[in-house]
Amino acid sequence: MDAQIKKYGEIIKKYVEENYRKVFREPAGIMKYKYIVPGSVYESLWDWDSWTTNMALREVASSEDIGEYEKGCVLNFLDKTDSIGRIPILITPQGANPVYTDKINMNVHKPCLAQHALYVSEQNGDFEWLREKFSCLVRFVDFYYDNCRHESGLYFWLNDVAIGIDNDPCVFYRPEKTSATIYLNCLMYKEIWATAEIAKHLGLEDVAAKYAERAEELKICIRDGLWDERNGFFYSADLGLRPIDENEKMHKGSPRNYSYLLQKIDVWSGFMAMWAGIATPEQAERMVKENYLNEKTFYSAGGVRSLSKCEKMYRVIVSGNPSCWTGPIWGIANYLTFLGLINYGYEKEARELAEKTVLMFGKDIEKYGKMHEYYDPDTCEGVHNLGFQSWNLLAVNMYNYLLEK
Repeated sequence: MDAQIKKYGEIIKKYVEENYRKVFREPAGIMKYKYIVPGSVYESLWDWDSWTTNMALREVASSEDIGEYEKGCVLNFLDKTDSIGRIPILITPQGANPVYTDKINMNVHKPCLAQHALYVSEQNGDFEWLREKFSCLVRFVDFYYDNCRHESGLYFWLNDVAIGIDNDPCVFYRPEKTSATIYLNCLMYKEIWATAEIAKHLGLEDVAAKYAERAEELKICIRDGLWDERNGFFYSADLGLRPIDENEKMHKGSPRNYSYLLQKIDVWSGFMAMWAGIATPEQAERMVKENYLNEKTFYSAGGVRSLSKCEKMYRVIVSGNPSCWTGPIWGIANYLTFLGLINYGYEKEARELAEKTVLMFGKDIEKYGKMHEYYDPDTCEGVHNLGFQSWNLLAVNMYNYLLEK
Protein backbone atom coordinates (compact mmCIF):
# COMPACT_ATOMS: atom_id res chain seq x y z
CA MET A 1 0.00 0.00 0.00
CA ASP A 2 1.14 3.52 -0.82
CA ALA A 3 2.57 5.22 2.27
CA GLN A 4 0.28 8.24 1.84
CA ILE A 5 -2.82 6.07 1.70
CA LYS A 6 -1.66 4.17 4.78
CA LYS A 7 -0.98 7.39 6.68
CA TYR A 8 -4.34 9.01 5.97
CA GLY A 9 -6.27 5.77 6.28
CA GLU A 10 -4.94 5.34 9.78
CA ILE A 11 -5.85 8.95 10.59
CA ILE A 12 -9.44 8.23 9.53
CA LYS A 13 -9.57 4.96 11.45
CA LYS A 14 -8.24 6.61 14.60
CA TYR A 15 -10.79 9.42 14.22
CA VAL A 16 -13.69 6.95 14.00
CA GLU A 17 -12.39 4.87 16.92
CA GLU A 18 -12.02 7.95 19.12
CA ASN A 19 -15.34 9.54 18.22
CA TYR A 20 -17.91 6.84 17.53
CA ARG A 21 -19.34 6.66 21.04
CA LYS A 22 -20.08 10.39 20.85
CA VAL A 23 -22.93 9.67 18.42
CA PHE A 24 -24.73 7.26 20.76
CA ARG A 25 -27.88 8.63 22.42
CA GLU A 26 -29.98 7.27 25.27
CA PRO A 27 -33.81 7.17 25.34
CA ALA A 28 -35.28 10.61 25.97
CA GLY A 29 -38.60 12.37 25.41
CA ILE A 30 -40.54 10.60 22.68
CA MET A 31 -37.53 8.41 21.84
CA LYS A 32 -38.19 5.07 23.52
CA TYR A 33 -35.02 3.38 22.37
CA LYS A 34 -31.30 4.07 22.23
CA TYR A 35 -30.18 5.45 18.87
CA ILE A 36 -27.38 6.84 16.68
CA VAL A 37 -27.09 10.45 15.50
CA PRO A 38 -25.06 11.65 12.48
CA GLY A 39 -22.63 13.73 14.56
CA SER A 40 -21.68 14.45 18.15
CA VAL A 41 -23.56 17.79 18.28
CA TYR A 42 -26.90 16.32 17.20
CA GLU A 43 -29.89 14.92 19.10
CA SER A 44 -31.85 14.13 15.93
CA LEU A 45 -32.38 10.67 14.48
CA TRP A 46 -32.22 11.05 10.68
CA ASP A 47 -33.37 8.46 8.14
CA TRP A 48 -30.54 7.55 5.78
CA ASP A 49 -27.91 9.21 7.98
CA SER A 50 -28.50 6.69 10.77
CA TRP A 51 -28.28 3.80 8.29
CA THR A 52 -25.05 4.94 6.66
CA THR A 53 -23.44 6.03 9.94
CA ASN A 54 -24.29 2.64 11.39
CA MET A 55 -22.48 0.86 8.55
CA ALA A 56 -19.36 2.89 9.27
CA LEU A 57 -19.42 2.38 13.04
CA ARG A 58 -19.66 -1.38 12.50
CA GLU A 59 -16.09 -1.27 11.22
CA VAL A 60 -14.84 -0.45 14.73
CA ALA A 61 -17.66 -1.45 17.12
CA SER A 62 -18.90 -4.87 18.25
CA SER A 63 -22.49 -6.10 18.65
CA GLU A 64 -22.13 -5.80 22.40
CA ASP A 65 -21.15 -2.17 22.02
CA ILE A 66 -23.49 -0.97 19.29
CA GLY A 67 -26.27 -3.58 18.99
CA GLU A 68 -28.97 -1.86 21.05
CA TYR A 69 -28.23 1.54 19.49
CA GLU A 70 -28.52 0.31 15.91
CA LYS A 71 -31.71 -1.61 16.67
CA GLY A 72 -33.09 1.48 18.35
CA CYS A 73 -32.62 3.56 15.20
CA VAL A 74 -35.05 1.27 13.40
CA LEU A 75 -37.45 0.80 16.31
CA ASN A 76 -37.76 4.53 17.05
CA PHE A 77 -38.82 5.12 13.46
CA LEU A 78 -41.22 2.15 13.37
CA ASP A 79 -42.74 3.39 16.62
CA LYS A 80 -43.80 6.57 14.79
CA THR A 81 -45.52 4.84 11.84
CA ASP A 82 -48.96 6.32 11.27
CA SER A 83 -52.12 4.47 10.19
CA ILE A 84 -51.29 4.66 6.47
CA GLY A 85 -47.58 3.90 6.78
CA ARG A 86 -45.97 7.33 6.88
CA ILE A 87 -42.78 7.63 8.95
CA PRO A 88 -41.08 10.98 9.67
CA ILE A 89 -37.77 11.87 8.04
CA LEU A 90 -36.28 12.81 11.41
CA ILE A 91 -37.18 12.48 15.08
CA THR A 92 -35.91 14.38 18.10
CA PRO A 93 -36.71 13.79 21.76
CA GLN A 94 -39.09 16.76 21.46
CA GLY A 95 -41.00 15.68 18.35
CA ALA A 96 -40.98 14.46 14.76
CA ASN A 97 -40.55 16.30 11.48
CA PRO A 98 -42.55 16.56 9.38
CA VAL A 99 -45.87 16.35 11.21
CA TYR A 100 -48.23 14.86 8.65
CA THR A 101 -51.73 16.06 7.81
CA ASP A 102 -54.45 14.13 6.00
CA LYS A 103 -53.26 15.48 2.66
CA ILE A 104 -50.58 13.27 1.13
CA ASN A 105 -48.18 15.87 -0.23
CA MET A 106 -45.07 15.64 1.96
CA ASN A 107 -42.14 13.27 1.62
CA VAL A 108 -41.68 10.55 4.20
CA HIS A 109 -38.68 8.59 5.52
CA LYS A 110 -36.55 7.65 2.55
CA PRO A 111 -36.88 4.01 1.46
CA CYS A 112 -33.91 2.67 3.38
CA LEU A 113 -35.53 1.54 6.66
CA ALA A 114 -36.00 -2.10 5.64
CA GLN A 115 -32.42 -2.07 4.35
CA HIS A 116 -31.25 -0.72 7.70
CA ALA A 117 -33.30 -3.33 9.57
CA LEU A 118 -31.90 -6.14 7.41
CA TYR A 119 -28.35 -4.89 7.93
CA VAL A 120 -28.77 -4.73 11.72
CA SER A 121 -30.36 -8.19 11.82
CA GLU A 122 -27.54 -9.73 9.81
CA GLN A 123 -24.88 -8.05 11.95
CA ASN A 124 -26.45 -9.35 15.17
CA GLY A 125 -27.51 -12.74 13.78
CA ASP A 126 -31.07 -12.16 14.99
CA PHE A 127 -34.33 -11.24 13.25
CA GLU A 128 -36.79 -11.84 16.09
CA TRP A 129 -36.39 -8.31 17.46
CA LEU A 130 -38.25 -7.15 14.33
CA ARG A 131 -41.22 -9.52 14.49
CA GLU A 132 -43.51 -7.37 16.62
CA LYS A 133 -42.96 -4.25 14.48
CA PHE A 134 -42.68 -5.95 11.09
CA SER A 135 -46.26 -5.01 10.17
CA CYS A 136 -45.25 -1.33 10.55
CA LEU A 137 -42.36 -1.86 8.15
CA VAL A 138 -44.68 -3.49 5.62
CA ARG A 139 -47.15 -0.62 6.01
CA PHE A 140 -44.32 1.85 5.33
CA VAL A 141 -43.20 0.09 2.14
CA ASP A 142 -46.85 -0.19 1.05
CA PHE A 143 -47.31 3.56 1.54
CA TYR A 144 -44.82 4.15 -1.24
CA TYR A 145 -46.52 1.51 -3.40
CA ASP A 146 -49.99 2.99 -2.88
CA ASN A 147 -49.17 6.70 -2.99
CA CYS A 148 -45.88 7.25 -4.81
CA ARG A 149 -46.11 4.81 -7.72
CA HIS A 150 -46.75 5.95 -11.26
CA GLU A 151 -48.73 4.01 -13.89
CA SER A 152 -45.37 3.12 -15.46
CA GLY A 153 -44.37 1.24 -12.30
CA LEU A 154 -41.77 3.85 -11.34
CA TYR A 155 -41.80 5.65 -7.98
CA PHE A 156 -41.92 9.43 -7.56
CA TRP A 157 -41.26 11.99 -4.83
CA LEU A 158 -44.28 13.72 -3.33
CA ASN A 159 -42.45 17.07 -3.34
CA ASP A 160 -38.89 18.41 -3.52
CA VAL A 161 -38.23 18.70 0.22
CA ALA A 162 -35.64 16.65 2.15
CA ILE A 163 -35.00 14.04 -0.53
CA GLY A 164 -31.38 13.62 0.61
CA ILE A 165 -29.83 14.94 -2.60
CA ASP A 166 -31.22 18.34 -1.67
CA ASN A 167 -31.12 20.37 -4.87
CA ASP A 168 -30.96 17.61 -7.47
CA PRO A 169 -32.13 19.47 -10.61
CA CYS A 170 -34.35 16.51 -11.48
CA VAL A 171 -36.52 17.30 -8.43
CA PHE A 172 -35.66 20.76 -7.11
CA TYR A 173 -38.36 23.37 -7.84
CA ARG A 174 -40.35 20.89 -9.90
CA PRO A 175 -44.11 20.34 -9.49
CA GLU A 176 -45.24 17.84 -6.87
CA LYS A 177 -45.41 14.16 -7.82
CA THR A 178 -43.65 14.58 -11.17
CA SER A 179 -40.10 13.38 -10.43
CA ALA A 180 -39.29 9.69 -10.66
CA THR A 181 -35.57 9.84 -9.93
CA ILE A 182 -33.14 7.02 -10.53
CA TYR A 183 -31.98 7.63 -6.95
CA LEU A 184 -35.42 7.03 -5.44
CA ASN A 185 -36.15 4.03 -7.64
CA CYS A 186 -32.85 2.30 -6.87
CA LEU A 187 -33.42 2.85 -3.14
CA MET A 188 -36.98 1.57 -3.55
CA TYR A 189 -35.88 -1.58 -5.35
CA LYS A 190 -33.42 -2.43 -2.58
CA GLU A 191 -36.03 -1.55 0.06
CA ILE A 192 -38.65 -3.90 -1.37
CA TRP A 193 -36.03 -6.62 -1.76
CA ALA A 194 -34.93 -6.13 1.87
CA THR A 195 -38.55 -6.44 3.02
CA ALA A 196 -38.78 -9.78 1.22
CA GLU A 197 -35.54 -10.98 2.84
CA ILE A 198 -36.72 -10.06 6.34
CA ALA A 199 -40.06 -11.79 5.77
CA LYS A 200 -38.20 -14.91 4.65
CA HIS A 201 -36.13 -14.94 7.86
CA LEU A 202 -39.29 -14.51 9.92
CA GLY A 203 -40.87 -17.53 8.22
CA LEU A 204 -43.45 -15.43 6.36
CA GLU A 205 -43.06 -17.12 3.00
CA ASP A 206 -46.18 -15.65 1.34
CA VAL A 207 -45.13 -12.13 2.30
CA ALA A 208 -41.59 -12.79 1.12
CA ALA A 209 -42.84 -14.01 -2.26
CA LYS A 210 -45.11 -10.97 -2.68
CA TYR A 211 -42.33 -8.44 -2.12
CA ALA A 212 -39.74 -10.41 -4.08
CA GLU A 213 -42.12 -10.24 -7.06
CA ARG A 214 -42.61 -6.49 -6.59
CA ALA A 215 -38.87 -5.97 -6.43
CA GLU A 216 -38.32 -7.88 -9.66
CA GLU A 217 -41.05 -5.88 -11.40
CA LEU A 218 -39.42 -2.60 -10.37
CA LYS A 219 -35.98 -3.85 -11.39
CA ILE A 220 -37.26 -4.44 -14.92
CA CYS A 221 -38.99 -1.02 -15.00
CA ILE A 222 -35.74 0.70 -14.07
CA ARG A 223 -33.48 -1.35 -16.31
CA ASP A 224 -35.70 -0.92 -19.36
CA GLY A 225 -37.29 2.44 -18.69
CA LEU A 226 -34.57 4.65 -17.20
CA TRP A 227 -31.66 3.48 -19.34
CA ASP A 228 -30.58 5.71 -22.22
CA GLU A 229 -28.90 3.81 -25.01
CA ARG A 230 -27.50 6.90 -26.67
CA ASN A 231 -25.56 8.15 -23.61
CA GLY A 232 -24.98 4.84 -21.88
CA PHE A 233 -26.38 6.04 -18.57
CA PHE A 234 -29.39 5.80 -16.24
CA TYR A 235 -31.55 8.88 -15.88
CA SER A 236 -34.55 10.13 -13.93
CA ALA A 237 -38.03 10.48 -15.41
CA ASP A 238 -40.27 13.50 -15.86
CA LEU A 239 -43.85 12.44 -15.14
CA GLY A 240 -45.35 15.91 -15.57
CA LEU A 241 -47.30 15.27 -18.77
CA ARG A 242 -50.89 16.40 -19.31
CA PRO A 243 -53.49 13.61 -19.36
CA ILE A 244 -54.57 12.37 -22.77
CA ASP A 245 -57.85 13.95 -23.81
CA GLU A 246 -59.45 11.92 -26.60
CA ASN A 247 -61.68 14.85 -27.49
CA GLU A 248 -58.83 17.32 -27.96
CA LYS A 249 -59.04 18.05 -31.69
CA MET A 250 -55.39 18.91 -32.37
CA HIS A 251 -53.99 15.90 -30.49
CA LYS A 252 -56.40 13.02 -31.02
CA GLY A 253 -54.99 12.04 -34.39
CA SER A 254 -51.76 10.87 -32.77
CA PRO A 255 -51.92 10.91 -28.97
CA ARG A 256 -48.72 10.26 -27.07
CA ASN A 257 -47.84 6.59 -26.54
CA TYR A 258 -45.41 7.20 -23.67
CA SER A 259 -46.17 7.95 -20.02
CA TYR A 260 -43.01 9.92 -19.13
CA LEU A 261 -39.89 11.54 -20.59
CA LEU A 262 -36.30 10.87 -19.56
CA GLN A 263 -34.60 13.80 -17.84
CA LYS A 264 -31.22 13.59 -19.50
CA ILE A 265 -29.44 15.39 -16.70
CA ASP A 266 -26.19 13.71 -15.64
CA VAL A 267 -26.53 13.21 -11.87
CA TRP A 268 -24.17 10.92 -9.91
CA SER A 269 -27.14 8.81 -8.80
CA GLY A 270 -27.22 7.15 -12.21
CA PHE A 271 -24.38 5.00 -10.84
CA MET A 272 -26.76 3.69 -8.18
CA ALA A 273 -28.08 1.27 -10.80
CA MET A 274 -24.74 -0.51 -10.35
CA TRP A 275 -24.91 -0.26 -6.55
CA ALA A 276 -28.39 -1.84 -6.63
CA GLY A 277 -27.36 -4.57 -9.08
CA ILE A 278 -29.95 -3.40 -11.62
CA ALA A 279 -27.65 -2.63 -14.57
CA THR A 280 -26.76 -5.43 -16.96
CA PRO A 281 -23.02 -6.14 -17.37
CA GLU A 282 -23.17 -4.44 -20.77
CA GLN A 283 -24.86 -1.37 -19.32
CA ALA A 284 -22.33 -1.22 -16.48
CA GLU A 285 -19.44 -1.35 -18.93
CA ARG A 286 -20.77 1.65 -20.83
CA MET A 287 -21.47 3.55 -17.60
CA VAL A 288 -17.89 3.08 -16.43
CA LYS A 289 -16.11 3.73 -19.72
CA GLU A 290 -18.29 6.54 -21.08
CA ASN A 291 -19.40 8.28 -17.90
CA TYR A 292 -17.52 7.36 -14.73
CA LEU A 293 -14.08 7.76 -16.34
CA ASN A 294 -15.04 10.87 -18.31
CA GLU A 295 -13.11 13.90 -17.00
CA LYS A 296 -15.52 16.23 -18.79
CA THR A 297 -18.44 14.95 -16.72
CA PHE A 298 -18.05 13.03 -13.43
CA TYR A 299 -14.41 11.98 -13.00
CA SER A 300 -12.38 14.29 -10.75
CA ALA A 301 -9.47 14.41 -8.32
CA GLY A 302 -11.86 13.98 -5.40
CA GLY A 303 -14.02 11.25 -6.86
CA VAL A 304 -17.49 11.46 -8.42
CA ARG A 305 -18.91 14.91 -9.08
CA SER A 306 -22.47 15.06 -7.76
CA LEU A 307 -23.50 16.70 -11.05
CA SER A 308 -21.70 16.50 -14.38
CA LYS A 309 -19.39 19.40 -15.10
CA CYS A 310 -21.09 19.70 -18.49
CA GLU A 311 -24.48 20.58 -17.02
CA LYS A 312 -25.58 24.22 -17.11
CA MET A 313 -26.58 23.93 -13.43
CA TYR A 314 -23.09 22.87 -12.33
CA ARG A 315 -21.63 24.96 -9.53
CA VAL A 316 -19.73 24.43 -6.29
CA ILE A 317 -20.88 26.88 -3.63
CA VAL A 318 -21.41 27.19 0.11
CA SER A 319 -25.07 26.38 0.75
CA GLY A 320 -27.25 24.91 3.47
CA ASN A 321 -30.98 24.10 3.33
CA PRO A 322 -30.55 23.06 0.62
CA SER A 323 -27.03 21.73 0.74
CA CYS A 324 -25.20 21.97 -2.56
CA TRP A 325 -25.40 18.83 -4.73
CA THR A 326 -24.75 20.56 -8.06
CA GLY A 327 -21.14 19.50 -8.40
CA PRO A 328 -19.32 19.02 -5.07
CA ILE A 329 -17.93 15.68 -3.93
CA TRP A 330 -20.08 13.95 -1.32
CA GLY A 331 -18.91 10.99 0.76
CA ILE A 332 -22.09 8.99 0.16
CA ALA A 333 -21.87 9.46 -3.62
CA ASN A 334 -18.28 8.20 -3.63
CA TYR A 335 -19.18 5.27 -1.38
CA LEU A 336 -22.23 3.99 -3.28
CA THR A 337 -20.43 4.38 -6.61
CA PHE A 338 -17.48 2.49 -5.10
CA LEU A 339 -19.78 -0.38 -4.11
CA GLY A 340 -21.27 -0.42 -7.60
CA LEU A 341 -17.84 -0.70 -9.18
CA ILE A 342 -17.05 -3.66 -6.91
CA ASN A 343 -20.39 -5.31 -7.76
CA TYR A 344 -19.47 -5.44 -11.45
CA GLY A 345 -15.83 -6.40 -11.06
CA TYR A 346 -14.21 -3.00 -11.66
CA GLU A 347 -11.67 -3.52 -8.88
CA LYS A 348 -9.05 -1.15 -10.29
CA GLU A 349 -11.52 1.71 -10.53
CA ALA A 350 -12.98 0.91 -7.10
CA ARG A 351 -9.54 0.92 -5.55
CA GLU A 352 -8.68 4.26 -7.11
CA LEU A 353 -11.94 5.80 -5.87
CA ALA A 354 -11.31 4.47 -2.37
CA GLU A 355 -7.80 5.94 -2.41
CA LYS A 356 -9.07 9.34 -3.52
CA THR A 357 -11.67 9.34 -0.74
CA VAL A 358 -9.21 8.28 1.95
CA LEU A 359 -6.71 10.96 0.93
CA MET A 360 -9.36 13.68 0.80
CA PHE A 361 -10.95 12.91 4.18
CA GLY A 362 -7.68 12.01 5.88
CA LYS A 363 -6.04 15.29 4.88
CA ASP A 364 -9.13 17.18 6.06
CA ILE A 365 -8.91 15.55 9.50
CA GLU A 366 -5.16 16.19 9.65
CA LYS A 367 -5.65 19.87 8.85
CA TYR A 368 -8.82 20.65 10.82
CA GLY A 369 -9.33 17.74 13.20
CA LYS A 370 -12.72 17.15 11.57
CA MET A 371 -14.39 16.63 8.18
CA HIS A 372 -16.48 18.92 5.99
CA GLU A 373 -19.92 18.13 4.58
CA TYR A 374 -18.82 18.30 0.95
CA TYR A 375 -15.69 19.04 -1.09
CA ASP A 376 -14.37 20.83 -4.15
CA PRO A 377 -13.90 18.20 -6.89
CA ASP A 378 -10.65 19.68 -8.19
CA THR A 379 -8.82 20.94 -5.08
CA CYS A 380 -10.31 18.33 -2.71
CA GLU A 381 -10.67 21.09 -0.11
CA GLY A 382 -13.69 21.14 2.19
CA VAL A 383 -16.35 23.63 1.07
CA HIS A 384 -18.93 23.76 3.86
CA ASN A 385 -19.98 22.68 7.35
CA LEU A 386 -16.82 21.65 9.17
CA GLY A 387 -17.60 18.96 11.74
CA PHE A 388 -19.99 16.94 9.56
CA GLN A 389 -19.72 13.17 10.10
CA SER A 390 -22.63 10.95 9.04
CA TRP A 391 -21.78 8.92 5.90
CA ASN A 392 -18.32 10.52 5.66
CA LEU A 393 -17.33 7.96 8.27
CA LEU A 394 -17.75 5.32 5.54
CA ALA A 395 -14.25 6.31 4.46
CA VAL A 396 -13.11 3.81 7.09
CA ASN A 397 -14.97 1.05 5.20
CA MET A 398 -13.15 2.04 2.03
CA TYR A 399 -9.81 2.06 3.82
CA ASN A 400 -10.44 -1.40 5.26
CA TYR A 401 -11.25 -2.59 1.72
CA LEU A 402 -7.84 -1.32 0.62
CA LEU A 403 -6.17 -3.12 3.52
CA GLU A 404 -7.83 -6.39 2.59
CA LYS A 405 -6.73 -6.08 -1.04
